[in-house]
Amino acid sequence: MVSHTLCAILCKPQLYVLRSYGNMPSDEAACLAIIIAITSEDVGIKKRRRKRRVWMKEWLKKRSLFSHANLLKELQLSSPLDYKNYLRMDPTTFGELLVMITPLIEKQHTIMREAISPKQRLFATLRYLTSGLTYEGLKFETAIAAQTLGKIIIETCDAIIKVLKKYIKLPQSENEWRAVSKDFETKWNFPLCLGAIDGKHIHIFKLPGTGSYYFNYKHSFSIVLMGIVNANYEFLIVDVGANGRVSDAGVFSNTFFYKKLVEKNLGLPEPENLPLTNTKVPCVFVGDDAFPLLENLMKPFSKRNLTKEEKIYNYRVSRSRRIIENAFGILASRFRILLSQINLCPEKAVTITVACCYLHNFLRHKNVECYFQGGIDVENINTGEFTNADWRADPTLQTLQPLQGRNSTTTAKEVIAQFCNYFNTVGAVPWQDNIIS
Repeated sequence: MVSHTLCAILCKPQLYVLRSYGNMPSDEAACLAIIIAITSEDVGIKKRRRKRRVWMKEWLKKRSLFSHANLLKELQLSSPLDYKNYLRMDPTTFGELLVMITPLIEKQHTIMREAISPKQRLFATLRYLTSGLTYEGLKFETAIAAQTLGKIIIETCDAIIKVLKKYIKLPQSENEWRAVSKDFETKWNFPLCLGAIDGKHIHIFKLPGTGSYYFNYKHSFSIVLMGIVNANYEFLIVDVGANGRVSDAGVFSNTFFYKKLVEKNLGLPEPENLPLTNTKVPCVFVGDDAFPLLENLMKPFSKRNLTKEEKIYNYRVSRSRRIIENAFGILASRFRILLSQINLCPEKAVTITVACCYLHNFLRHKNVECYFQGGIDVENINTGEFTNADWRADPTLQTLQPLQGRNSTTTAKEVIAQFCNYFNTVGAVPWQDNIIS
């Protein structure tokens, strides 16, 4: 056992070692060396640690006076339209969401201070997502310190994803897939279409030590948001987080959806006859040039030396595929954090992006008139132009890079030829010849 004299070094180890190190047994000498090292390190840390000048800034203590809560009360009473514009939802929808997430974000008061209420936490999070402000900028709207906002917003986004989980899901049966297909046929004249697929780059700041890992083909740093939507601009699936450096074909091939698609584990309906024909084709998704041509994934023909029939096919595919472009545009215009360069680590940027997608579908169900106001394309069937397409030209939300030089299977080529023939015969729409002329 170590002698009692060793206890003396706990208070003044350096003095003790000067006096008696020469007569100390080896085991005590070893213990003493360890204690001196730890004690010295602790002293160094204490010396380097900056003392907090104030526990809390005086104006932050007056949160009830200076925060946006009073403004929102006034907007709710005198200007409901501005309230909707401020939070992208009306007070009723906000109340429903607050009830759902309160158990996950509510904190207990302490003897030092009162906890920030769930209502204030949700206010701050929605304002961050809809405005694109930084934490420092949002601090002055909410009267909450920037460091605290950094914790609150991520916690609340996690809670939003959990409580709104049911609002993004792939169809689970053939009948559910057929319902999606019926909507595409009715609204966009594309039978046996199960969804439109595309991806966008979400910009982030370069993190120290990451090199070119997130560096994309547009010479910026990003993560990739991949999504599939139905005919009603609702996400069926989102896959977020692939680093921007990965080729866009590589992003798609690494998704959960792609693996299920090639393994035929999505529960898709069996091939069916195209309307008014005996031509049996598989149900398909539609994408652009960033995606490969597969048996269940159609894309436009190459843009070189197209025949009239191929141009008509391209128009019909693009008309249906535009829904995903529309959905991304609505998403980014409502949640403008996606149009800014997110100054957070990629993991937190993923959480924020996914939360925006869940809120998009939630508001599509609960508050569609307010949420979609001015965001849906209106097609002029005489010219092929769309009246509300200005936001789709925003270069901030970058598209995926076109895929070059990838061979397609014989089956995939047969399917695209069958759709091309259908759109130029019994499946033609009256205005398509005017569009491509």
